[in-house]
Amino acid sequence: MKAVWSWLADYVDLSGVTPEELAERWTLAGLEVDGVERVGEGWDPDLIRVGAVRRVEQHPDADRLVLAWVDWGQDEPHRVVTGAPNLFPYLGQGELDPAPRIVFAREGAELVDPYADEPKTMKLKGRKVRGIMSDAMVCSEKELGMSEEHEGILVLDPDAPIGAPLREVLADAVIDLDLTANYAYAANMIGLARETAALLDRPFALPELALPPAAAGDAGFAVEIADPELCPRYTGRLIRGVSVGPSPFWMRRRLSLAGMRPISNAVDISNYVMLEWGEPLHAFDYDKLRARAQAAGADAPTITVRRAAPGERMTTLDGEERTLDEKMLLICDDGGPVAIAGVMGGAETEVSESTTSILLEAASFDFISVRRTSGRLKLHSESSWRFGRDV
Repeated sequence: MKAVWSWLADYVDLSGVTPEELAERWTLAGLEVDGVERVGEGWDPDLIRVGAVRRVEQHPDADRLVLAWVDWGQDEPHRVVTGAPNLFPYLGQGELDPAPRIVFAREGAELVDPYADEPKTMKLKGRKVRGIMSDAMVCSEKELGMSEEHEGILVLDPDAPIGAPLREVLADAVIDLDLTANYAYAANMIGLARETAALLDRPFALPELALPPAAAGDAGFAVEIADPELCPRYTGRLIRGVSVGPSPFWMRRRLSLAGMRPISNAVDISNYVMLEWGEPLHAFDYDKLRARAQAAGADAPTITVRRAAPGERMTTLDGEERTLDEKMLLICDDGGPVAIAGVMGGAETEVSESTTSILLEAASFDFISVRRTSGRLKLHSESSWRFGRDV
């Protein structure tokens, strides 16, 4: 479990306490801490700042390069030569409004060398690129040491303050915990915040949630629990009008710091809620479920929670075909298995860019069953890690 400092501060006042001090308090309280990582401390506040791309033009002598004029809080924008693919859509649009917020590094800044075989830093030096002088950069996550992402430059929240030192905007700390099985309550940010508030004798604030009531009428699906011993409760809710795309930057940032790869808003929000509250969720593409139901002669899908038949097979989200046995619990629809309960979803009903309706699952599963299934299949996930600790 990786606890993100800025995220923890949403629920409890951390002023006057360092991550290292809190890690020691947690350790004394029984939560085993593996270490503390400071993210962004090495970003020079004078040389690495928040910028805004005001204009993008084609490089006159290179098809794969552009010229970007970056506002970094000074009198005039600074011209940068870059090949960042996510700036090409802005070509020929003139003055950009709103101007995308990016990370701007000037000559002399220490950055991660994205092309080195082993991690090492480099000092940014001005040079001519196809005949045009460039003494600054717009940076990728990899160049900043944030992740391995180097396909394009990092795009910040649109309200990031232009000219502000990046260290003041994005620097963070991550406390890595190695929780034993009896500390399932701490396998989420809310649980850690409760513990922290108690240890520091400070108020604890839950986030305010406003969930609109479900629309009256047919839910659009039915649920049957064939094995209540292994699944005492299964709930679902149909969410229509979904537009799948990237998550907002702040959410992608927190997920990355917590050790999870951002995928899309539909997937990221379920992972975010799991990390925040400790409850694993799963999102099914409802239209795929409905098509499978209609192929089986039903009008709407029925979700059935049952044990697998000996030798039954299904393909999980990682693309692997799994052979199951009668001790494993499955989530099934009219066409067969769509998820291994508490462990991983199935590929046939996976949410994709074309998804417009989602069936969201929240359930309770027997922790011994989940641990046994995860172990036998050698299939471990954030979900099974939590369900296996009896959340």
